[in-house]
Amino acid sequence: MSALNINKNNFAQEVLNSEKPVLVDFWASWCGPCRMVVPIVEKIAEEYPEYKVVKVNVDEEPELAAQFEVMSIPSLMIFRNGEVVNKSVGAKNKQQILDMF
Repeated sequence: MSALNINKNNFAQEVLNSEKPVLVDFWASWCGPCRMVVPIVEKIAEEYPEYKVVKVNVDEEPELAAQFEVMSIPSLMIFRNGEVVNKSVGAKNKQQILDMF
């Protein structure tokens, strides 16, 4: 499964109410480090079905970016039971992202 694109209309359903841990990638198309992270995030989505992986485009969803205090991108957040349990800013490799879970 590939990473889902999330917006303010489906964020609660897909992230906050998820039974699985969720990796949320806050990104933008103009961001170089974000473009480096996208293939890694997609690979995690394909290889680890025990996790849900979603992406939020901060240009299209400024309300979500503001709600979760995203000041720099890429921002990666892990949600469990509707709560942020881990977050990281900047490009990371696959193992660094998996270690966040």
